[in-house]
Amino acid sequence: MAALLLLPLLLLLPLLLLKLHLWPQLRWLAADLAFAVRALRCKRALRARALAAAAADPEGPEGGCSLAWRLAQLARQRPAHTFLIHGARRFSYAEAERESNRVARAFLRARGWDWGPGGGAGGAGEGERASHGARDAAAGSGAAPAVWEGDGAAGAGETAAPLAPGATVALLLPACPEFLWLWFGLAKAGLRTAFVPTALRRGPLLHCLRSCGARALVLAPEFLESLEPDLPALRAMGLRLWAAGPETHPAGISDLLAEASAEVGGPVPGALSAPQSIMDTCLYIFTSGTTGATVVLKSKFSAGQFWEDCQQHRVTVFQYIGELCRYLVNQPPTKAERGHKVRLAVGSGLRPDTWERFVRRFGPLQVLETYGLTEGNVATFNYTGRPGAVGRASWLYKHVFPFSLIRYDVTTGEPIRDTRGHCVTTSPGEPGLLVAPVNQQSPFLGYAGGPELARGKLLKDVFRPGDVFFNTGDLLVCDDEGFLRFHDRTGDTFRWKGENVATTEVAEALEALDFLQEVNVYGVTVPGHEGRAGMAALVLRPPHSLDLQQLYAHVSENLPPYARPRFLRLQESLATTETFKQQKVRMAKEGFDPSVLSDPLYILDQAGGGYVPLTPARYHALLAGDLRI
Repeated sequence: MAALLLLPLLLLLPLLLLKLHLWPQLRWLAADLAFAVRALRCKRALRARALAAAAADPEGPEGGCSLAWRLAQLARQRPAHTFLIHGARRFSYAEAERESNRVARAFLRARGWDWGPGGGAGGAGEGERASHGARDAAAGSGAAPAVWEGDGAAGAGETAAPLAPGATVALLLPACPEFLWLWFGLAKAGLRTAFVPTALRRGPLLHCLRSCGARALVLAPEFLESLEPDLPALRAMGLRLWAAGPETHPAGISDLLAEASAEVGGPVPGALSAPQSIMDTCLYIFTSGTTGATVVLKSKFSAGQFWEDCQQHRVTVFQYIGELCRYLVNQPPTKAERGHKVRLAVGSGLRPDTWERFVRRFGPLQVLETYGLTEGNVATFNYTGRPGAVGRASWLYKHVFPFSLIRYDVTTGEPIRDTRGHCVTTSPGEPGLLVAPVNQQSPFLGYAGGPELARGKLLKDVFRPGDVFFNTGDLLVCDDEGFLRFHDRTGDTFRWKGENVATTEVAEALEALDFLQEVNVYGVTVPGHEGRAGMAALVLRPPHSLDLQQLYAHVSENLPPYARPRFLRLQESLATTETFKQQKVRMAKEGFDPSVLSDPLYILDQAGGGYVPLTPARYHALLAGDLRI
């Protein structure tokens, strides 16, 4: 009887919640609760893995909780399962383990380790060549490190200094299996890895290597010709140089893969790769690649072959950036796009218009849009599949992964604060700066280089005196239902061709030209393109004139392709704020329409290899998709 009396009240509850404006949020309660439970279970599982690894024998392969430990575990659990597909090449988990162990032993020799025959845990496995016997011993056998005679950066007859434990080794390699073996091997040898973008040369490359404190560099043989002008500077930095391949090398560069092939594939002590704390870079590995799936790797993305590759390798999940999906929907229809097995696409940067076209054309499939930053301490997931959203701001999610949206002044580039000096949270539908508290559970690990690099990424006294928040530099909007949508990027960085472009670095490169007096670099929105294209406002240094040919040659030499400005705007002087800051926001809004702007405008001609005047005809060709930038 009591249940019958309560039934009308339960039926009226949704109407009551709707009147109280709570229903739009609570209608997603089940999905929010389910995701929170999954997140907590994942967190608990990772903690259990870490405890199990910590309790294992530190001299065995199961010691430590790291990339090396996880790969060894999967190799034992499913040794014959395919780990990697690269073209016609296939590698099992057991093969990946052996190849990375060989690389680890080669790097341990570069660390100064030496071991005699038969010692330690690394006996030769089945099928190992007999010639490996002399090297088949564990690095942790207790033998004293020996001075290692190498032929890397040192000249003939010189002794290369051993790499110190925890030293950084930079990889300048394309997407290939060897890239993974080197990464895994470095982790197993207790060395850090720096992934260097393959387009970097000259100043940007040297800056990258100095920032991460690299002590060695492994490069692809096919890059040697373009890197030849950089070799003297690389040697002057004291870098040990390796090439990943047997091609002819300049003096002082040895073949790392040949050195690794001479080693055995037995395990190395897990303690070498065990992280000491959450600040250790070994912990970066827990973000992906731990489920035991098969990975299909392509050296270069091809929109025309994508769905054929998916069919050939029976791909079920792929990772995207927004630009990639736009490339796919712009391709002509093919039979392969309808006969694939893809059920899930995971990534970030998928705009709502592209999202709907993508699912309508290539579905049925699920899209899991995410938001996050490599250096950030916050991430969001659109686990409900709402098109255009990057996640949810439910109280359950924010309890597990706390963050806030605060009001932001796009003119000053600073958060808006109240009379007490505290930041103000946004209302539904209002763009706000995404910030997240920095604490022991959600640390900000900073950047390679000096502490001043992280200064603008930390906000203090946000909601109460003494608190510290990470500034993502991104504006998001939360709607009435709690869905988050990406709005825009702030500051001096924009995204183009799937890469982050720092306007300060581009400006510094341009300012090296003697005929330029001032440079203001910013990103502009181009219809039909993801992200923002680089545009540079230039002021000439009297009495010089604009040399477009020299400018193009300079940016081609000193900037990677994605960072080269697509548009140039020649001005008499640069507009600044009252505090003498360049007005990037206003310049970006003014765009590049030659019928609106009276300043001389130029556009990057990819086919012609230079900058040409941006005429109304070229402007309309760009908007129509007939002109590539």
